[in-house]
Amino acid sequence: MVAGTKSGLRIAVAAAALLAGGLGCATGPSMFQPAPSSEAVTLYVDAMMLNDLDDRVKAIEKLDAALAMNPKFAPAFSLKGDLYLKMEQYDKSAESFEKATQLDPWSVKDFFSLGKVRQILKQFVEAAKAYAKACELEPKHFSAHLGAAQCYYQLEDMDKAYEYGQKAKEIDPDQAEPELLLGNILETKQNHPEAIASYRRALELEGNQPRIMVPLAVAYLRTQEYATAKELLAAAVEIEPKNAMAHQYLGFAYLKLKDTDKAIASYRKAIEADANDWMAHKGLGVTLILKSASDNNAELKQQGLAAWNRSLEIKPDQPKLRQLLDKYAK
Repeated sequence: MVAGTKSGLRIAVAAAALLAGGLGCATGPSMFQPAPSSEAVTLYVDAMMLNDLDDRVKAIEKLDAALAMNPKFAPAFSLKGDLYLKMEQYDKSAESFEKATQLDPWSVKDFFSLGKVRQILKQFVEAAKAYAKACELEPKHFSAHLGAAQCYYQLEDMDKAYEYGQKAKEIDPDQAEPELLLGNILETKQNHPEAIASYRRALELEGNQPRIMVPLAVAYLRTQEYATAKELLAAAVEIEPKNAMAHQYLGFAYLKLKDTDKAIASYRKAIEADANDWMAHKGLGVTLILKSASDNNAELKQQGLAAWNRSLEIKPDQPKLRQLLDKYAK
């Protein structure tokens, strides 16, 4: 069966279901809503075809016309949400999905899509509620549980974030994303050993990815396992030479291992990758000041003080660093 035939069959099935009064869900109040008029269904089917042809503006015009005939036509709002999402008009997409969920409170797809758009908009409270409703309607929905966990993490509700993240892991234990998120949650809770275990599982599932290697290395730094952290970070910057965060933490690892020359080089690479990395400037300043004292080198000291000044320019709210600067500038 060719792609066009598949698309035509899908549209025909959707049209038949709509005319029969089924609005896309097997149970719930919406199945008892009156069937939309044949004219509204025709416009909806036209919009589906236009969507398949990527003519989204005309598709929305058709849907608006269908909704003018039947303002309670939930699938039309749902398709509008999809179209606006593809067009990256996220506010309009969210508005459409919101209306679809009000009209069809049993639609897992629309609650999930609403959560997704609200998450893109960084409206994490609304996104978490939508994802949670999708989870309630479909308890085995992996992406809805993961999305809820991500939003609760952003809201700093670590208990709920962990609950939904753990459920996502149970639904699909072969996915790295829940393990990575659980590692972040456990790190926030300062449960470093368990965080390390989660990050390691994520690494086993996905392989050497800096987005996992760096937080794992940071957890090792916090447990004072500096050599292990150094190895991970050195491998990460080989994969991503412009990863500023990896270079910054590698500088810290070298500093803790008393290799000041490599620490200085790593901090400078972090700054090359991100000139506004205030932590890298701060770390560079610390390392240069230490080396200036051991080498009795006034020039290195001035470079260190300059690095501290730059860090304070980027992030002024560093009272301890300001005290150090005042002390060593004398």
